[in-house]
Amino acid sequence: MNASDRTPADLLQSALAADPARPLVTFYDDATGERVELSVATFANWVAKTANLLQGDLAAAPGDRLALLLPAHWQSAVWLLACSSVGVTVEVDGDPADADLVVSGPDTLEAARACSGERVALALRPLGGRFPQPPAGFADYAVEVPGQGDRFAPYAPVDPDAPALTVGGTELTGAQLVERARADAAGLGLAPGSRLLSGRAYDSWEGLSAGLFAPLAAGGSVVLCRNLGELSQEGLDKRVEAERVTNTSV
Repeated sequence: MNASDRTPADLLQSALAADPARPLVTFYDDATGERVELSVATFANWVAKTANLLQGDLAAAPGDRLALLLPAHWQSAVWLLACSSVGVTVEVDGDPADADLVVSGPDTLEAARACSGERVALALRPLGGRFPQPPAGFADYAVEVPGQGDRFAPYAPVDPDAPALTVGGTELTGAQLVERARADAAGLGLAPGSRLLSGRAYDSWEGLSAGLFAPLAAGGSVVLCRNLGELSQEGLDKRVEAERVTNTSV
């Protein structure tokens, strides 16, 4: 990654320039058997479409606060990078009533209704599927995002010294986030090409770092496992081998 990268979106652009075809996020849900693998290019395409939805249809702007009510999931990772691309501050498990926008999974819709701004719902179904019946008062992400543009350009430059992420009571600017991700990558022994398996939730910095930011900062990739407790030790050993995992954080 480039030493000049100062936001998570910068890290993604550097990864795209270096090797767009390599895997970036491999997602498993061990409660459903789902597996999704996204290359850097495919992940970046999802990020661009989501950022266009965020900036265009949802009228989000730098400094807006988005309550992210999602579990560890590949689509959650997309939203984190899309917000960085626009300059929107992500408040992980934030209070929807105090947020400008809310993005919710299927299990947090009632809490998300407290947001008076734009509301987006994700069904979190395999292959990014939509809700069978769209929840009232929400835009269905799977319906809205496919038609968005494949390239994204922010209306205003993103300030790396502006707040980018709040999680567990800690607020980080984009630059601080990148710095911490790089330090975590070094602490985990990650290097370009590393494959980190993470079973951590996205409700703490440690989970977000292991599940996305540290591998991205190192030029590696993540095998992100939701509901890992459903997997036997034998199954985990087989996954580590099959996915060529080099490091773990569970």
